[in-house]
Amino acid sequence: MGGFFGAACKSDAVTDVFFGTDYHSHLGTRRAGMAAYDPKIGLQRVIHNIENSPFRTRFERISEEMKGVSAIGCISDYDPQPLLIRSSLGTYAICMIGIINNSSELIEQILNFGAGHFDALTGGAVNSTELLAALINQKSSFVDGIKFAQSKIDGTASILILKDDGHLIAARDRLGRLPVMIGKNEAGRCVTFESFAYKKLGYDDEKELGPGEIVEVSADCVTQLSPPGDKMRICSFLWSYYGYPTSTYEGVNVEVMRYINGRIMARHDKEASNNEGVDYVGGVPDSGTPHAIGYSNESGLPFARAFIKYTPTWARSFTPTDQSQRNKVAKMKQIPVTELIKHKSLLFVDDSIVRGTQLRETVEFLYENGAKAVHMRSACPPIMFGCKYLNFSRATSDMELIARRKIMQLEGEEGFKYIEEYSDFSTERGKALRAAICEELHLASLEFQSLEGIVESIGLPKDCLCTYCWDGKE
Repeated sequence: MGGFFGAACKSDAVTDVFFGTDYHSHLGTRRAGMAAYDPKIGLQRVIHNIENSPFRTRFERISEEMKGVSAIGCISDYDPQPLLIRSSLGTYAICMIGIINNSSELIEQILNFGAGHFDALTGGAVNSTELLAALINQKSSFVDGIKFAQSKIDGTASILILKDDGHLIAARDRLGRLPVMIGKNEAGRCVTFESFAYKKLGYDDEKELGPGEIVEVSADCVTQLSPPGDKMRICSFLWSYYGYPTSTYEGVNVEVMRYINGRIMARHDKEASNNEGVDYVGGVPDSGTPHAIGYSNESGLPFARAFIKYTPTWARSFTPTDQSQRNKVAKMKQIPVTELIKHKSLLFVDDSIVRGTQLRETVEFLYENGAKAVHMRSACPPIMFGCKYLNFSRATSDMELIARRKIMQLEGEEGFKYIEEYSDFSTERGKALRAAICEELHLASLEFQSLEGIVESIGLPKDCLCTYCWDGKE
């Protein structure tokens, strides 16, 4: 994944962009960069590797390294950005969030068109942001270029540009799968992925861009360059997993959604008598915790943190791109509270179950520390399809997904015709899937949130949400 933050101010913008970008550190741990515009100096750019040290440490002297009344910053799990580009549109800095699935095809088209060359990365790959800029530069204006690029890209691209006049151009991806928000105060305006980032810096809400909307941002105003489209497919996983708890997207707060989601799961378990004999309810930290609080409040079962995640030095476990490293980090972070585990029947809520690798180790860890039984609840439906719209560092092929693997074991490829049944806990296939996962992960019981339940907890119309990873519908 990744996130960006930009600001156009009447005086210094670098400090706000430093803090605003740092507030997106939960979205990536590999590359980070900032670019700034100063009327005397022009455009400047700094990029650092943040794999072994956080953004704040690597950029703590940024106010000494660059100056500017406008600036943008980006944290990314993959390509270094922002990039400085010189073209017929002028010189500008650009960064993006998303993924370009058809990059090879687009690169060949551009090269065959005679557009010169790309700076090749290790292995011959091309920086996705450079490819995006090459598409934009084929048109005579930023607006036409952005629309052209988004029409050609198979995937998702939300874009933030810093021009050589100090103005910003922000464009939300064509179907609004990711949020882009504008804040304002007396000193200027800012653009952000996470809403809490600008509120902590003293900005107030001005607007949330609609799907495909393009705006130009200066310190004094926001000018709409292209109106939003009618169709939105914002990622549902924003609320259930990777969105920050204090953020709000499309008017729905992440933490509040998770409480509601947990309450809905508890109501189902109560109706089915699925949680009898449970001593404590807990969340798999951190994302599962608010779902578990909602579950505990609704069910009346006491909430307890049977193990604590050691966060002062360990990064969020999904962000290292190497799977074995993620598993090791996840294991090292878990510190037990033995008094709350030994001889206890525990029910945990996790934000999702993807491969099942980390969850298996968590369950083993609980049994090793004396748990009598471990029940698991997933805060979203079984994941049946690897995401093809967002650049998750843990991007998964379909057959790595534990739900897919179990269907293959139960019925072979024939079973994939019945994914909807396997997702439904009330069907025989749904029960068989849960039993098979329980056997592999050594769980006393397992239930998934239903698709209807997660849509209800978000509170937006189903046709405004992207639910592809669960139902395969685009």
